[in-house]
Amino acid sequence: MPETIITVQGAARGEYAPERAVLSFTIAGDGPEREPVVADVAAALERVTAALREHHDAQRGPVAAWSTDRLAVTAQRPWSSTGEQLPLVHRASAGGTATVTGLDALPALVDALAAEPLAAIDGIEWMLGEGRRTAVLTEVRSRAVKDAVTKATVYAQSIGLGSVTALALADPGMLGDQGQGEGASPRMSRIAMMGGDSRSPGISLRPELIVIEAAVDARFAAR
Repeated sequence: MPETIITVQGAARGEYAPERAVLSFTIAGDGPEREPVVADVAAALERVTAALREHHDAQRGPVAAWSTDRLAVTAQRPWSSTGEQLPLVHRASAGGTATVTGLDALPALVDALAAEPLAAIDGIEWMLGEGRRTAVLTEVRSRAVKDAVTKATVYAQSIGLGSVTALALADPGMLGDQGQGEGASPRMSRIAMMGGDSRSPGISLRPELIVIEAAVDARFAAR
């Protein structure tokens, strides 16, 4: 009896609690005179970096790493609603990030930034640690392969065949006879927090689950 070729796509999905948060922020100010604007923003930047230094501990957290951009200064003459060009406005700004591994300390750090008038919190990105991320990717990929085996076995049994033997495994679309899957395998969604919170408008401190998805194309022989 000739063998029957069965081609399927296996998929798996997992939800995991984040282990760290990457907080992004901007410090900026503007005004008619360049020197006072630069001085005010530079002072605010120093206060923020001082707060980050207090929380920084690369080994134990709560802030494992942080960085800030160099101060950028620009000037432009805006236009009024009536079409008149207004006096020159100087703007100074600098962005930064802080990687927080001690999530219990995140509210205090957000409060410290929110207390700085020239600082704005741009968002929070929830992440897994590198070791944990590698482990869950392996787990989800393995479950995607098992899902493909299960599908192929069901198809084979439904037409009276027995067990299946894997002939090929590939990322979606790489077997050449299927449509492209949605994205590469595995897929990871990184969630920027946009919910409300009393500490800073538009920012939520409630961690959201990180979704890991994987898909695999597989070809089996069944007899």
